[in-house]
Amino acid sequence: MTKQSDRRPEHPASRLDFMRYMKDPDYTRPLLQISDSDRERFFLRLKFLYGEETARQWVPELERALKVHHAHKTDEIKDLEKEVDPANRFTERDVALITYGDLLVTEDHSPLTGLAEFLDERVKLREVINILHILPFFPYSSDRGFSITDFWAVNPRLGTWEDIERMTEKYRMMFDGVFNHISAESQAFREMLNGDPTFKDIAIVFRSPEELTPEQRKVLVRPRTSDILTKYYSIDGPIWVWTTFSPDQIDLNFKNPFVLSWMVHTLLMYVRRGANLVRLDAVTYLWSEPGTISANLEQTHEIIKLLRDILNVGAPNVALVTETNVPHEENVSYFGNGYDEAQMVYNFTLPPLVLHTFYSEDATRLSEWASGLVYPSDQTTFFNILDTHDGVGLMGVKGILTGEEIDTMIERAKAHGAFVSYKAVGGGGEEPYEINTTWYGALNAEDNGEPLELKAKRFAASRSIALALRGVPGIYFHGLIGTGNDPSVVEKSGVKRDINRVPIVEKDLLAQARDPNSKLMRIVTRLAKLLEIRANTYAFHPNVAQRILNLSPRVFALARVPALPEKPVLAVTNVSGQEISLRVPREKLGLDAHRWRDLVREVSVEMKDGALTLDLEPYDVAWLKPD
Repeated sequence: MTKQSDRRPEHPASRLDFMRYMKDPDYTRPLLQISDSDRERFFLRLKFLYGEETARQWVPELERALKVHHAHKTDEIKDLEKEVDPANRFTERDVALITYGDLLVTEDHSPLTGLAEFLDERVKLREVINILHILPFFPYSSDRGFSITDFWAVNPRLGTWEDIERMTEKYRMMFDGVFNHISAESQAFREMLNGDPTFKDIAIVFRSPEELTPEQRKVLVRPRTSDILTKYYSIDGPIWVWTTFSPDQIDLNFKNPFVLSWMVHTLLMYVRRGANLVRLDAVTYLWSEPGTISANLEQTHEIIKLLRDILNVGAPNVALVTETNVPHEENVSYFGNGYDEAQMVYNFTLPPLVLHTFYSEDATRLSEWASGLVYPSDQTTFFNILDTHDGVGLMGVKGILTGEEIDTMIERAKAHGAFVSYKAVGGGGEEPYEINTTWYGALNAEDNGEPLELKAKRFAASRSIALALRGVPGIYFHGLIGTGNDPSVVEKSGVKRDINRVPIVEKDLLAQARDPNSKLMRIVTRLAKLLEIRANTYAFHPNVAQRILNLSPRVFALARVPALPEKPVLAVTNVSGQEISLRVPREKLGLDAHRWRDLVREVSVEMKDGALTLDLEPYDVAWLKPD
């Protein structure tokens, strides 16, 4: 394994990620000077959205937001921002842990304090995980945090801003920008109902449900099957409000430039509080337009580009991450041209494709798709997740897997205790949207007679693909520790997604950690080794080139090939329960080295008679590097 001293030097931008802004702005120092080119860029974005006259009225407000933000910066932050290298924003050391603020149940601490102590002191996860994504930690009324009542506050049941800021001293933090909607119980929505002119048009309002015609309803694309309009009573009488996700989640009306300005101020506040990445939740539906599908509209992309422009000026080290559970081609469109939109996109195609691969014990579809992955610039990368707090989304494989293959995958998962959620489709009807399951539960059936060791190997093998593939890996807490499916949780709550949101009791985890033969330790030991190797191997840098190798349907294989003098890595995963012997000719491998070292299995492999021979046990992972 590569030693710590062999690692590449730290980039100055990484120090910037942990810098704190001043609590109060200092206006005794020079204000931010916004260039003519940046001002013109802001204007053109606003002009596209609102027309020329309104654009000229609102450009000064964007400038004001940036000047206020700049006045909070220390001199050290300003100096380090000049050294930010967008191509090295992410490196091989970056791995994200995704969790709710209160998913871990600890004693004698607030949830956020308990989580921080567990990660830092109990399990030493900070040695292999450096990005922490705490799912919405703001006050909320429903949807497990995604119906926010106040964008600017921390949920007091979780902790305080001070708890969040202490975490920023040790982790790169990902905050949620849930800018698509706001809670019906929020003060802002209440003020709109009260007739407050400031909040008058923050929602999309109809005076009668018939104003949205049957023809307009039919073409809508939505991730839910509930009615798009919800009735509320305002000072002016009954109104019907656009609610993409639920009656409690009021879509914000971005046709109102005040709403856009409000979200810009919120975004910059998150940066000052320590956000290094901002996840734009459900951003697909940001701009709604009756008569269209109201998803992935040009206006939505223009708003994301404007947010990128704002960060380029005000916080060049901070990245936008788009969360868009849509077919692959639509998903990657959020990279823009590679320089003007999101720096990171959720790789929603990967989870269902990996699940299909392990169900079928055939990597052909996965290899074909991965061979065609295109990165528009060295400033963009994928967020390689296998599961999320919702489960496994299915939209990413539309057009890649057949309907029959998707149905087969769903039935297999349901046999493992999973559930399925549906979405409305244009013209009426519905289709499967996501499989609600834990990742371990999706891969492994309970009480089917398989040895625990084999299940743990299968689990780690699936994870190895997301760790080796070009991008930044993200691991949900339940997907880190191997939580299985418990259908009784859903039977009690009636919420399908709850199957992957069961509280994790710290003392139970620690008890399992004391037994080296427990499921937890069999899994965590394997994952920790893979994570440590990845962090110390430059070939896994997100910008290092990759080639997919079609060696056998039973394996997923890729080569990560950096520029000299760095060494390449050949990553091979047996996706089957069969023993496999691979003979890889030198010309097919495309890498010329006589002797290789498998960093995972800690064995040497030699090139003989012009070919590399690999013998793999079921679900073996081999990461080979020239020795």
